[in-house]
Amino acid sequence: MNQLENIRLFLLDMDGTFYLGDRVLDGSRPFVEKIDSLPDCQLAFLTNNSSKNRRDYVAKLSRMGFSFADHQVITSGEAAAIYLKRQKPGARIFLLGTESLEQEFLDAGFVLTDENPDYAVLGFDLNLTYERLRRLCDFVRSGVPYIATHPDFNCPIENGGFIPDTGAMIAFVEASTGKRPLVIGKPNRYIIDSAAEKFHLPHDRIAMVGDRLYTDIAVGANSGITSILVLSGETSLKDLEDSDIQPDYIFQDLGELAEQL
Repeated sequence: MNQLENIRLFLLDMDGTFYLGDRVLDGSRPFVEKIDSLPDCQLAFLTNNSSKNRRDYVAKLSRMGFSFADHQVITSGEAAAIYLKRQKPGARIFLLGTESLEQEFLDAGFVLTDENPDYAVLGFDLNLTYERLRRLCDFVRSGVPYIATHPDFNCPIENGGFIPDTGAMIAFVEASTGKRPLVIGKPNRYIIDSAAEKFHLPHDRIAMVGDRLYTDIAVGANSGITSILVLSGETSLKDLEDSDIQPDYIFQDLGELAEQL
């Protein structure tokens, strides 16, 4: 039996897989239509970007002409909240992150605090201050469990170029404290564990579809799910020749994947 026939949830990377900037990639609409026609299949978007919450992404997809529900988007921020809710519901959290990420944690029932936290959480934060970073280092040194939403060093911006991302802040804290966090986002399995819990599915019924070997495809190997590489974004066939990370399937784009379902 074709392994793809067993998949009940396709987790899609966004930029380079479903769209590029503000342009919907060829094959994305046929893929959505195909999934809609399969009664036992569903799709969700999975992103390491913790600066926005689910509603932000649903709004962007709506502007592109797609109608998705909030639950069909999973960010590393939501995955971190799911992970921590499993550890200690209603925990006190010292959080570095955007207002959207703060709202994600408040919606999950956590208490955000600057004093005596149960956990210290580092996410993407455009309003970071030295004082907040200093407090994070103090908490980490004192042994407060330390979580980061994702490991990306840089975040691409729409007009080209990059800005420092959460991974750069992880390096800052490590240089000061000698400690590294538990990282939730791709390529680590915790984000897939959170998705499996959210959709009530075993890992062998989930596939990750993306264009980056070191995040999208690596998370497949690290979590025991099917990995599907699309060549519509960052990775080319030549990149695969020298890579230790190999996908289970390769397609030109989501449209070609849809034809195989």
